[in-house]
Amino acid sequence: MLRKQGGFTLIESLFVLSVFLIIASVPAFLLKPHFISFEKEKFISQLKADLYYAQQYALAHHIDVYVHVLPEAKRYVIHEKLSSNYLIEREIPESITVEEENMKLYFYFQSDGNINRFGSFNIYAGKEKYRFTFYIGKGRFYVAKE
Repeated sequence: MLRKQGGFTLIESLFVLSVFLIIASVPAFLLKPHFISFEKEKFISQLKADLYYAQQYALAHHIDVYVHVLPEAKRYVIHEKLSSNYLIEREIPESITVEEENMKLYFYFQSDGNINRFGSFNIYAGKEKYRFTFYIGKGRFYVAKE
């Protein structure tokens, strides 16, 4: 005795597939703001770590270490004095803008760990503003979210 095999029609299968794709695509739209926030936090954290590294490198190797922030090129570089080799070269994400405040975006850590100039520069990430402030003296700096 033959039984009739049950199955789904092509239209039913396409309907289920389209509903699945719609449900699966919703998180992609919801995760975009989280990605931008993560990118911003990662950049700020990485820049702080790179500045600490530049200062420690200057102290350890008894040589001046230069920091160049190039906002128009969307990158920053750190290198030894009179050296064409970069210790660090990083890209600045498109969603982030760096601007001078009262400090040039070109400075260096001296061989004793001090910074050659003091002041602040700002980083804008969306509607948020971060101020990097460098103190005169031992090259200390802090980051404030405003």
